[in-house]
Amino acid sequence: MSTNLHPKFQINGHYTNREDLIEIAYSLIKEGNDEEQKVGDFLLDWLSEDDTITVTTSGSTGTPKQIVLQKIQMVNSAKATIDFFNLEEGDSALLCLSAQYIAGKMMLVRAMVGGLSLDIVPPSSDPLRFLDKSYDFCAMVPMQVKASLDKLSQLKSLIIGGAPINTELLKKLEKSGHQNCFETYGMTETITHIALKRLSKENSDQPIPFAVLPGITIGIDNRNCLIINAPLILENSMITNDIVEMVSEKEFNWLGRYDNIINSGGIKLFPEIIEKKLGQLIPLKFFISSIPDEVLGEKVVLILEGDKTDAYDEAIEKAGLSNYEKPKELFFLPKFKMSQNGKILRTKTLSAIFKI
Repeated sequence: MSTNLHPKFQINGHYTNREDLIEIAYSLIKEGNDEEQKVGDFLLDWLSEDDTITVTTSGSTGTPKQIVLQKIQMVNSAKATIDFFNLEEGDSALLCLSAQYIAGKMMLVRAMVGGLSLDIVPPSSDPLRFLDKSYDFCAMVPMQVKASLDKLSQLKSLIIGGAPINTELLKKLEKSGHQNCFETYGMTETITHIALKRLSKENSDQPIPFAVLPGITIGIDNRNCLIINAPLILENSMITNDIVEMVSEKEFNWLGRYDNIINSGGIKLFPEIIEKKLGQLIPLKFFISSIPDEVLGEKVVLILEGDKTDAYDEAIEKAGLSNYEKPKELFFLPKFKMSQNGKILRTKTLSAIFKI
C-alpha cells in the first residue's frame, strides 16, 4: 500500500518525508524509552508495504486479543475525524496516549494523513502539566481530563474516550466552559470512534445522544444492542454488546453492556446507569456488580477501591436509586485491576474479591 503521508506533516516541530520518518522511527526504537519505542514500532509498521496493521485490544471487556486492520480503513477513519473537526494542514495536535493501543496509533495516523503538526509527550495522568502551548486537537482518557481541567483552554477541540465519563467529571467540564469537548463511542474493531457526543452545559438538562459520523448508519438487534454499518472502515456490519436507545436514524443513547445486565427480582438493571447516579457522590473508584441471591436471583453490590467504611451508606440514600437499584452489600478492595488506558477490569477485580 502507498501510505498517505502528507507533505506538511510535522513530528515534534520537524517536517519529515517517508525516508526521514523511517530514520526517526529507528532512532526511537534504538534510543528511546518504552513509550517512544512503541511510537517507532508503529511508524515502521505504517510505512511498510503491508496493507494491514495488527493491533491489540485493551481487554476491558474481555481477554486482550490481536486483530488485523486494513490501513486504508484507518486512513478513512482518520479522514472522517479530520473532516468533522475541520482540521487543516498545519493545525497542531497533541499525542499524550500510548501508541500501544488504537487511540494513540490513530492520533499518529490523523496527523500523517492530515498534514498536522504533532507533538508527542509521554503518556501520564497530567499531560498538560508542563505544556504552555495551545493545540487544535487532542485525545485524552477521563483520568487525564480530570487532571487538566484548569488548562483545557489550551485545547481547541478535545475528544475523550477509553472509559465512561462520570457525573462528577461531566459537571466539572460544564463548569470549565469549554464548548468543544466530545465524548467518543467506539472500540479497536471500529478503529476508534464512530460516534461523538458534545459535552456542553446547554444540553445538560436532558441526555445528550451520540451522533454517528458521516457515512455510518446504525440499527439495533432483538437485544436492543447497537448494529454498526460503516462500509469505509468495516468490511461487514458489526453487532455489538452495547445496549442503546435509538433517538433517531443517526443518534443513540448508550445504556450499558449486555453482558453487565443484572436481573434482580425479574427487573433488568444497568450497572452503568446506577454508577452514573452515584458518580458525583462517591469520590473513590467504584463499580456496580451483582452476586447470586436466593430471593432476587441476583442482588446489586457496590465494589469500592479503598478501606472499609460505613461512610457510603448516606451517599447511596442521596443518589435517588430505586429499591432494586440500591446496593445490598458493599465490598472493598485496596486496589482495582486496571487496564493500561485507565479502564477498570471488572472481571479481574471481582476475581480478586470473590476468588472466582
